[in-house]
Amino acid sequence: MKKILFLLPILALVSCYNTEHNCKDFKTGKFKFETEVNGVKKTTYFERKDDIEIETFEGKIDTATIRWVSDCEYVLQKKHPKNMAEEKAISMKILTTSKDSYTFEFGLVGSEEKQRGTVYKVD
Repeated sequence: MKKILFLLPILALVSCYNTEHNCKDFKTGKFKFETEVNGVKKTTYFERKDDIEIETFEGKIDTATIRWVSDCEYVLQKKHPKNMAEEKAISMKILTTSKDSYTFEFGLVGSEEKQRGTVYKVD
């Protein structure tokens, strides 16, 4: 009985926690995404305008179309794929948002394998 009484306040606090989802704030703008590849920090910058995303990575510019599935989910498709891997669409899902960033999950459409990252708004 004491264990139940101890857990009640903790459960009440956890159930009150509400994840922020202001996904519409991130449909357009300029952003950056940082990741580590083989121990080296790599940064991608991109600008999103409704249904187009222009990405700059290591001096190379690429464009993708965006199809919004819901306010927090969209599918990216490269406009000019250079190989078979780039022809595959990427599913993106915004999980949480803050004032100037969001955490997202992404993976190839149809694949169960997902990765996570955080994007920061730069303007």
